[in-house]
Amino acid sequence: MSGYNNILVGLDLSQESTQVLDRAAEIAAQSDAQLSLAHIIEPLTFAYGGDIPMDLSEVQEQLQNQAKEQLRRAAAPLNIPAERQHVVLGQPATEIHRLAEDAGCDLIVIGSHGRHGLALLLGSTANGVLHGAGCDVLAVRVHPTGESK
Repeated sequence: MSGYNNILVGLDLSQESTQVLDRAAEIAAQSDAQLSLAHIIEPLTFAYGGDIPMDLSEVQEQLQNQAKEQLRRAAAPLNIPAERQHVVLGQPATEIHRLAEDAGCDLIVIGSHGRHGLALLLGSTANGVLHGAGCDVLAVRVHPTGESK
C-alpha cells in the first residue's frame, strides 16, 4: 500500500475526537502527509425546520464560533494552519465529500461509534462518508473517554 499525501480528518469535536485525530496524525507522520481538519455543523433549521418561530442565526453563529475555537485548539499541537481548518454549515457526509474533493484528499479519517439497533438502521455520518467518498476512508472506532480499548 502506498502512503497518503493529503488527509482530511472529520471531527465531531466530542471528547473522543482526540482518538480520531491521534490516528490520523500517526498515518500522516508515516506517510509525510498533510492534514486538514473539518467540523460540519448542521443548520438548526435542518433539525427544527420552520417549527420554531424565531431567528436562529445568532445561535448558529455562536455555535460556529465555538466550533472554530475548538478546532483551532485541536489543530495547534499538530501545527495545522488556519487555512486547513474548516468549519462548514451543511450536511456532514456531503460537506466532507466536497472538502475532500476540493482539496484533492486521498484519505478521509472519521470516527465511528459502532451504532446498534435503530441507530444502525438509520445510518450514521461515518456510513454516509464511506458510501459516497471518492477516496479511501478510515473509520476509527472510538471508545467512550475512560473506557479501555
